[in-house]
Amino acid sequence: MPDLPVAVNLRFMREVNTAAVLTSLRELDPVSVGGLAESTGLSRQAVARVLDELQNDGLAEVLPPDRTERASGRPAQQVRFRAEAGYVVGALIDPQVIHLAVADLRGSVVATSRAPLEATPQDQHVLDLLVGETRALLDGAGISVADVWSATVGAPGIIDTETGVISVVPSMPVLTGDVLVAALGSYLSCPVYLDNDLKLATRGELWKGIGVGARHLVVVHWGERVGAGIVIDGVLYRGASNDAGDLGFLDILAGDVDPVPGLGRFESWVGVRALIHLAADELETAGEGDRARAVREAGEAAFDTVLDGILQQDRPLLAAIARLAGRFAHGLVALRTILDPELVILSGPLARAGRPLLAALHQSLTEQPLTPPTLRLSTLGRDAVVHGALRHSLDQVEAGGYVHTERRPSAFSAGVPASPVLAD
Repeated sequence: MPDLPVAVNLRFMREVNTAAVLTSLRELDPVSVGGLAESTGLSRQAVARVLDELQNDGLAEVLPPDRTERASGRPAQQVRFRAEAGYVVGALIDPQVIHLAVADLRGSVVATSRAPLEATPQDQHVLDLLVGETRALLDGAGISVADVWSATVGAPGIIDTETGVISVVPSMPVLTGDVLVAALGSYLSCPVYLDNDLKLATRGELWKGIGVGARHLVVVHWGERVGAGIVIDGVLYRGASNDAGDLGFLDILAGDVDPVPGLGRFESWVGVRALIHLAADELETAGEGDRARAVREAGEAAFDTVLDGILQQDRPLLAAIARLAGRFAHGLVALRTILDPELVILSGPLARAGRPLLAALHQSLTEQPLTPPTLRLSTLGRDAVVHGALRHSLDQVEAGGYVHTERRPSAFSAGVPASPVLAD
């Protein structure tokens, strides 16, 4: 079969040319054929052939000539990318909320929804609500199931992205196994992917947050649990078991601290509960016994009150956040020593302590011999997860050459390792 290598090479060349034209078309939209030829380095004939195929696939549209132009000669033919040819869905499900978004093929969000989970996030109701909210979101945006090309869901826990299975999720045991992807897959007709929420949040920070352009980055979620998403040379690093960055389980920094059941030693030392204990201690030291007792009795329910006090410069509570920051700085030093990131983005409940927290961390890190990375507070918060989910879905569509792959509703589509493409 002497023609086979030639055929393969020609097909590969067409795929490369199509990818190049699509990339330029998305970035320059609208653009002339000549502009596409210049930006891609292809001949006008090659660009025209690709555009014919894209038009047939519904991904490109040739615009009518602009007769209002005063330039002499024939107006340049303009082409636009039909971002509305398909849509992707991104979702976050955690004990507090189901947050959904749908975006077009350029990544522009066209609709969002949030459904609080204040009642019973442990039962089948959660899965039914996920499907119902997805259906309502698409119906409200006038988008059919057939128009959705890819969906990605972020969830807490240890997740096998190859199989779409959550093996450990203490905060939402109802999600254990493959039930989440199976539930959403029973409604959507496109591939459904599943990934850890912090991994997707890291991708969201790179795409839409203050991490844009960073090559070496760590995103730290700091709350009851502590975890880190790691980017090395612009690529999300997952590790051999997809749980690289599980900072909460460091046990060489927290001394003789007994870990809270279900938590790691480090996160037991620096998490929300630790702040409550430190706040009560500092209030007692300041002679405010009644407030100290109230904080101890309320436990984690006192977090918002303590946080408000920190932001209002309440001295005992500022002392508490300073002590907590001193502990947490040891974890940041470990990250700095091993990874040397240019930027660390802090997210999660404790990041809400804002400037007082940053000031305390900076004070603690100045005592270290290594130059610390830049510290920033996330501007996206938990929204970063949904942005990362949308980006992952778009990556899958782009990696497949914008071929809309439908599947039977009963088919299972597990997640895949994230593509190194992190931005438009």
